[in-house]
Amino acid sequence: MFIETEVTPNPATLKFLPGRPVMPAGTLDIRSEDGARQSPLARALFAIDGISGVFFGSDFISVTKSGGNDWQPLKPIVLGAIMEHFVSGEPLLDSQTGLAGHGGSQADAEEFFDAGDADTVAEIKKLIETHVRPAVASDGGDIKFRGFRDGTVYVAMKGSCSGCPSSTATLRHGIQNLLKHFVPNVQTVEQI
Repeated sequence: MFIETEVTPNPATLKFLPGRPVMPAGTLDIRSEDGARQSPLARALFAIDGISGVFFGSDFISVTKSGGNDWQPLKPIVLGAIMEHFVSGEPLLDSQTGLAGHGGSQADAEEFFDAGDADTVAEIKKLIETHVRPAVASDGGDIKFRGFRDGTVYVAMKGSCSGCPSSTATLRHGIQNLLKHFVPNVQTVEQI
């Protein structure tokens, strides 16, 4: 088994591509050992000293290291844990713990907007799904629409995008400009 790695805009995060599907549907962002209990692979990765986050995408795994650690000694250990998991044939998620929609917590799925803005929201969601999400996934992360109020679009950024030094620039110069161009009602984009 060959696992490719890619750097991300977030220097604390590396993207690992095992060459096979990872999450059958949705994404999963795990930021603690407690959250890792739902996945054998996440438990193995959090058992490595210096790992502070794991994100499962459709065909990749983004792994975030804690501040003072260097990738050079961590990378081979992470690669070994990922390889061992896929070779073992274990499922990504424990069936006992389950995961609502494989997308995250219930609160993660809640959206807010006025009913009168439904057409605007549909257009915003379509642009995020077709233009923004693929670009963010290529950087090892994910973005989800969370709400729209008074001209402001609220999004949640996950994986390598969460805490990335360039995420503010991505929001302001990329996502906000795109949405403002195609949806006149959009004035700004904020991260939740």
